[in-house]
Amino acid sequence: MAEIHKLYDQQQRIEMEYAGARREVTPHTIRQIDPISERGTLIYSQLDQTNADAVIREEIAYFKRLGIAGNLEWKLFDYDQPADLKDRLIAHGFVPEEPDAVLTLDLQATPSALTQPVTHDVRRVTDAAGLDDVRAITRAVWDEDDEGMIRSLAYTLREAPEELSIYAAYVDGIPASYGRIDFHEGSDFAGLWGGSTLAEYRQRGLYTALVAVRAQEAIQRGKRYLTIDASPMSRAALEKFGFQLLAYAYECNYRGETAEG
Repeated sequence: MAEIHKLYDQQQRIEMEYAGARREVTPHTIRQIDPISERGTLIYSQLDQTNADAVIREEIAYFKRLGIAGNLEWKLFDYDQPADLKDRLIAHGFVPEEPDAVLTLDLQATPSALTQPVTHDVRRVTDAAGLDDVRAITRAVWDEDDEGMIRSLAYTLREAPEELSIYAAYVDGIPASYGRIDFHEGSDFAGLWGGSTLAEYRQRGLYTALVAVRAQEAIQRGKRYLTIDASPMSRAALEKFGFQLLAYAYECNYRGETAEG
């Protein structure tokens, strides 16, 4: 697991580039800036006790100059240094969400449950109508309209379709669940995202069907590992398929300076 951990950091945090986004490397951080969704992310940092607070202030100031500090996320992993980095971020106005479990599956050991033909009505999303279905699902599940995400997905489908596959599961023609998978050239990993299912259609195997479809595509495309930032509910289901815990990750969203001392 230590080797996977190191590979994950190198390929998924340090080297990662996204279609339409700008990757910026500083002496202490790596930024991903998406002008389409007007969002900024600190995806990686290399800090210590002596410089952490100064770097945090510098990053906030930088994103304020860009005008997107209101959509700034610091993606914090539980092994990031210094050990009290989460507390320091909170003191500077970041609010961490509940942690996700970053899980990984070695596709050379994919269980048969994920390699069998999928019998549910799962369709590949390739156009605006399909994205409208994705929007309807996420709006119903999360009670929010993430228009920025939809714009970003539409851009990637149009400009770099090899980097993204989106799938929706239907029940009697009704869009009931969706998930997507990211692919990046040169990476051994493929990332699972989404995983939203309408409450009335849960416990019908739709989540498993969407994981299976994406795992099979990852295998076909020569990827070695799947990764996912899993909620507690998803984690329980995924561990049954052999996913293992890599780390805990916090989405720390900047909410202003009211907490700063």
